[in-house]
This record gives sequence, structure tokens and C-alpha cells, in this order.
Amino acid sequence: MEPDPDRRRGAWRQRATDIALIVLSVAIGLSSANSRLADPGAVPPALLYTDIALGLLGCLGLWWRRQYPLHVATVLIVLSSFSEVASLGALVAVFTVASRCPARTAATTAVASLLALGLFFVLRPEPAVPLWVLLLLLVSVYAAVVGWGMLVRSRRQLIESLRERAAAAEIEAALRSERAQHEARETLAREMHDVLGHRLSLLSVHAGALAFHRGASAEEAARAADVIRENAHRALQDLREVIGVLRAPVGEVPLPDVGDIGELVGETVRSGTPVELHDEHGVASGGQPVPATAGRTLYRFVQESLTNARKHAPGAPVVVRITGVHGDRLEAEVENAAPAGPPAPAPAGSGAGLRGLAERATLVGGAVEYGPTGPGGWRVGMRLPWPA
Repeated sequence: MEPDPDRRRGAWRQRATDIALIVLSVAIGLSSANSRLADPGAVPPALLYTDIALGLLGCLGLWWRRQYPLHVATVLIVLSSFSEVASLGALVAVFTVASRCPARTAATTAVASLLALGLFFVLRPEPAVPLWVLLLLLVSVYAAVVGWGMLVRSRRQLIESLRERAAAAEIEAALRSERAQHEARETLAREMHDVLGHRLSLLSVHAGALAFHRGASAEEAARAADVIRENAHRALQDLREVIGVLRAPVGEVPLPDVGDIGELVGETVRSGTPVELHDEHGVASGGQPVPATAGRTLYRFVQESLTNARKHAPGAPVVVRITGVHGDRLEAEVENAAPAGPPAPAPAGSGAGLRGLAERATLVGGAVEYGPTGPGGWRVGMRLPWPA
């Protein structure tokens, strides 16, 4: 992977700054040393050449000032106590410490550098300038340099904090998106389970009827075969829908609405189960506004209840009632009579559909109740909020 161009430019800029500071420190130090060489009696030549050599080595150490700020500053401060060439390098090192270390460390380093320079001027005084004037000037310069360095450090910390917050916000957004996708997939799985369960229950009922009534007439067998073929075809369509939705972006899930209840009841009647629909407010025909979530929950309630009625009481008449008070609550119930023959044995996993309905109703602030109604009958009721 190629490095970030902005990061590469920043690294080259830092190195260019280091080179410029080294050259500047060396140039100013050599200029001061050259003026000393012009006055042979001021400083012994051997001491002056030692000053230049050690100062040059110390200034070259500024190349590593970012990686080892305290180490470089310590070396230059020690050298500046007897090397005039190293004095500007020591000032740069103090700035680096102030910009990269805590305030207490920066203040300690600045005081140590001032003491080293004070020692230098005590050992090699400047007759033209009083010592207190030099020290006052140096204190002012160092205070400004340390303050500048601390300002740079504060700005860097602020930028890093903003970057961390931005990264945390991106992570949180990614987690929210992942949760939304997970919830959408769960919704899809639940919806498709209900749809396919409804289709397959029709197939099971009519295939079982054909297997049980082997003496059925050709017309009855043909009608049952038509129902089986139709629902098998619709089940395949539902599976294609599932595959298409899984390939589509999250959120584009085709979900049924309350207006599909009439078609659901008609399909059940065509399959051989007599169903009466009593819709007091015209909810199933779209005559009253029902929130999408409540309408979808109501549809799934009717679908699951009709599926259970076919499973446990095949052929028994079913009554679907939808009532309620607009602005208060929406109520629905599905009641089936006792089956004509012996009740069908409960298949494995019975009760999961009712638990799923109860969970759906709870999610939208409603409730589900169910129980027997006389000999062999069964009633399932749901109550949902119906805001105005």
C-alpha cells in the first residue's frame, strides 16, 4: 500500500525545517565565532576552536530533536555552558521540548538553559553589555520561545482530539449502519418466514387431504391439485423475491400492508376454507388510515391465524373481525369453529407462531390473547394502538 501523499509532504516539510534550523544555528554560531577570531586577545584560539567544533556537533544533533527532544536539549544545554556556537541550537531544543512535552518539563528545561547561558557569560563576560541586561534579554527571549512552543503543543493536541472524535464518530456511524442492516435482515427473515409458512401450510393441507381421501372424485382431486400448483408457484415467486431483496440495498424490502388482508382472505377461501370477513371501519379496504407498522402487524396477525386454523381445524369455518375506535385502539380477532372430524395432531414446533405474534404486537405497543371457545373452537385476538 502506498503511503498517504499528505503524510509524505508533512514528513518532507519537517525535514526541510530541521535542515534550515541546523544551517541557521551553525551560521549564527560561526558568525559569532568569526568575530571572536578577529580579536585574538579575547579568547585563546584553542578554546575557540573547541567551542566551534563542539557547537557544530551539538547543532547537528537537532536532526533528532523530534524523536528525542529531552536528550537533544540536555546535550545542547550542557554544551551551551561553554560553547557560544551551541547557544542557538539550545534555544531551538528548548522550543522543541515546549512543543512536545508537558509544561513542567518545558519550564525546567528553559530554566536549565538560562542557567547554562548565565554560566557562559560569567566565564566569558561581555564587557560592552552589563550581565543583568543580557540575562533580562535572555529571559524575555526564552519566555517567548517557551510560550510559542506550548501554543504549538496545544494546537497539535486539539487537532489530534478532533481527529479522534471524527474517527469515533465514523466508527459509531458504521456500527449504527451495521445494526440497521442486521435489523433489516431480521425483519426480512421474519416476513419471509410468515409468507412461506402461509404458502407451505396450504400445500400441506391439500396434499394431506389428497393422501387421506383416496376415494375423492376427479373434480375434487383436480381442485386440490390446482390449489397446490398455484401455491407452489407463489412460493417460488416469494423465494425469488427473497433473493432479489437480499441483493438489493437495505431498506427496499417489499412488505404487505393492511390493504392486502382482503386478498389474503380470498386466497384462503379459494383453498377450501370458508372465511367470513367483518370489517367494521373498512380498514381492510383502505377506508381508514392505519399506520404502516400497525397495518403490517395486523396483516401478519390475520395470516398467521388463518394458517393455524388450517393446520389445527382443516375445513372448519373461520370468522375474521376487525373493529376498533379511531384515535384509540384497533382490535382484530380470528375465530374458528371445531373441525368436522377429529382435531389434527399438533405439529412439532406448535406455538411458535403465536409467540411471534405476541412479540410483534408488543413492539408496537399492543397485545395478543388467545384460547379455546367451547368444544374444539379457538379464538385469537389482537389489540393495537390506533392514533388519530
